Amino acid sequence: MLMMNRRGLLGAGAGAAGLLGAAAITPAWARGASLDGRHIRAGFDEVSGGSIDLTIGEGPRVVQGRRGHAIAVNGSVPGPLVRLKEGEAVRLNVTNTLDEDSSIHWHGLLLPFQFDGVPGVSFPGIRPGETFTYDLPPIRQTGTYWWHSHSGLQEQAGHYGPIVIEPAGPDPVQADRDYVLLLSEFTPMHPHTIMDKLKKGEGYFNYQRTTWTDDYPLSGEDRRMWAEMRMMPTDILDVTGSTYTYLANGHGPMEGLEFLFNPGERVRIRVINGSAMTFFNVRIPGARIHIVAADGQNVRPVPVEEFQIGTAETYDFIVEPTGEAMTIVAESMDRSGMAVATLASRPGARAPVPALRDAPLLTMADMGMSGMDHGASGEMDGMDHAAMGHGPQNPGSTQQPEQLEAMNMEGMNMRDTSMLPPDVEVGPGIDMVAMNPVDRTGDPGIGLDKVPHRVLTYRDLVALEPNDDLRTPSRQMEIHLTGNMERFMWSFDGKKFSSVSEDPIRFAYNERVRVKLVNDTMMAHPIHLHGHFFELVNGAPADRQPQKHTVIVQPGGSASFDLTADESGDWAFHCHLLYHMHAGMFQIVTVAPQGDAPEQERVGEHG
Repeated sequence: MLMMNRRGLLGAGAGAAGLLGAAAITPAWARGASLDGRHIRAGFDEVSGGSIDLTIGEGPRVVQGRRGHAIAVNGSVPGPLVRLKEGEAVRLNVTNTLDEDSSIHWHGLLLPFQFDGVPGVSFPGIRPGETFTYDLPPIRQTGTYWWHSHSGLQEQAGHYGPIVIEPAGPDPVQADRDYVLLLSEFTPMHPHTIMDKLKKGEGYFNYQRTTWTDDYPLSGEDRRMWAEMRMMPTDILDVTGSTYTYLANGHGPMEGLEFLFNPGERVRIRVINGSAMTFFNVRIPGARIHIVAADGQNVRPVPVEEFQIGTAETYDFIVEPTGEAMTIVAESMDRSGMAVATLASRPGARAPVPALRDAPLLTMADMGMSGMDHGASGEMDGMDHAAMGHGPQNPGSTQQPEQLEAMNMEGMNMRDTSMLPPDVEVGPGIDMVAMNPVDRTGDPGIGLDKVPHRVLTYRDLVALEPNDDLRTPSRQMEIHLTGNMERFMWSFDGKKFSSVSEDPIRFAYNERVRVKLVNDTMMAHPIHLHGHFFELVNGAPADRQPQKHTVIVQPGGSASFDLTADESGDWAFHCHLLYHMHAGMFQIVTVAPQGDAPEQERVGEHG
């Protein structure tokens, strides 16, 4: 039975993403944007204060005429916006009315590990009929975050919502209006059915695969190469618009989500990728935007016209809308669908919605065979990338066509596991090894290397405030992202979680470690470390490396970060593509209590 109150009945409004049977009593906030001081809410209820009650329930859901099963919080999908304030403590009382265990993970929040919300790692979970209180000490951060279930596949069914943490003092980002744009997906298919289909055939949802041999501009040699590797150049996302309807604050693209503005206003959009499996390319045709925060942390403003956001990442940007209306487009990375919202100067105003762009193809660089080596992470000339303009092709990208065409596949063995470090477990869970996994933090993301405008890359990000730990890392760790795409097997260092659960990654309290992630697969992976921020090694000065909690590791490439392990306890470390995590790309990180001696070795450490 779904537990809900009158205010929480519909959530995202007018039957769009709410639960059936409630349309007759739609609350006022769900019928459009409402103003609360300078904060605007569009499609969310909101909870705040020193004690917050959240109730997990379930029921049917309809999006654009498609009906499916939903797990809702306080009666809505997405659940309510949790508004917190820096320096203030909060008690979050979460009641589970499902007939199965549930949980809430506070994604990106710094908190005691026992309140992180990961069953089997930091707490036992919330049993049916029980209430668990997350008793959080004074909040130590500000910015844009989100919350979601960490139990089974509940997140896919709607168990997620946004978090905004207000600063105790003045906000360095000034705006006249402040909106949250939470991107996600809806499918009438049960999450476990999706998982079953992916295990039986990982290309099940790739409808573009049936025509690529005729419609895509590949040479005969290219076709033979892909056939020999038993891979598809269109294998960009595992689950696509063939089953997903892409959502903006719970609304389908035809359901008219609006963000109101007055001419001349600065509008802040807090973009959260709360999807289960989708990377989105976000743009406002005709507008230049300024990225001002990444994963909740302020950065020097970066002017761009598009950015790719991986699952679980957040970006804040400022835009000054012009005209009567402008369309916010969040196109899935494989271009199989999009989420849509409108910046409107009056209710009902609309701007053209662009057509889906041509589907991208994977390249040699995505196979870890880039002809361009940017050198070791961090070894750059110190130029100000935030002030640079990109031409038609991002200069940092490894996906240069003239380089790719010059590559010769003859003699290359994509499954040469002898190239792997000795403590990567070789077996049926690995079907590819990157031949030349260079640092790809300069890439804008799959399909965005040839667009005729400037696209954000990680190398553009520079922290607004200096980092507080400038120690040189005392050791380096290398972790390989491994998988067998055909069998839908995913792992770290060739070992899926069920086989390494007794062997966590260990850090001493406060030790400084450089972690290099090497992606031996042909899919991009958003890797998330719970309970910490790490400093992305992206060429920025050491004291201005951007802090993130989630990093995209591009196919066949690498990315590095510096970690100060200053949060004791057991923490989850995993790919945030839900079905990849569920299939085994998950580990536990253990940070020793304060005062313990540094741990110098671990199984799987290289370099």
